[in-house]
Amino acid sequence: MADQALTLEDVRFRWPGRASFGLSVPSFHMTQGESVLLLGESGSGKSTLLSLICGIVTADSGRVEVGGSDLATLRAGARDRFRAERIGVIFQQFNLLPYASVSDNIMLPLRFAPERRKRAAPDEVATLCSALGLPDEITGTTAGHLSVGQQQRVAVARALIGQPPLIVADEPTSALDAATQDTFLGLLFERIAATESSLLMVSHDERLGARFDRVVRLSDIAQTERMAA
Repeated sequence: MADQALTLEDVRFRWPGRASFGLSVPSFHMTQGESVLLLGESGSGKSTLLSLICGIVTADSGRVEVGGSDLATLRAGARDRFRAERIGVIFQQFNLLPYASVSDNIMLPLRFAPERRKRAAPDEVATLCSALGLPDEITGTTAGHLSVGQQQRVAVARALIGQPPLIVADEPTSALDAATQDTFLGLLFERIAATESSLLMVSHDERLGARFDRVVRLSDIAQTERMAA
């Protein structure tokens, strides 16, 4: 459906070469513009689920749709392009290029996504940096010289540039204290509201839930399968 940001139905996946671990998701849906906090402990299958949603791997069976597009119908290269166009990813370790400038890091997804590049305003790097509380002069600074908090905000700007419909965040607050977490989440939600993007954040921290439209426990929507090697 057009208002569905994300749909998983009857999904089953087992990592090649790792017969001892599998994941199944009977049903999970997100509507466009919705924010969902997905709670799960270490080893609960969070990384596998995000890999399926981002098209890094494809399900052995079932359906994974992002914005109505079935990822299983796309070849590997097409999935990579689709992910660049439609999904902004905030990695737990930020994954910035340390010797590249802040500006180049933020614009990196646009190199692989021509439609997303068209949606990006000429001054969007500066607009995002300002909205996320970064000083104007920081855009020329190399990422390796930034504080952890600044790196995190650059990672958010990189995910948001070009207004991808779905933002996926993997434990983005795990290294922050409570006060910094609150400031970061406030800035993130301001930008999500401005772009009307959907947000799926994975975390083990239940205290974050009050800001989200919905809190879902991974154990309620997915089952892991572990067998002796």
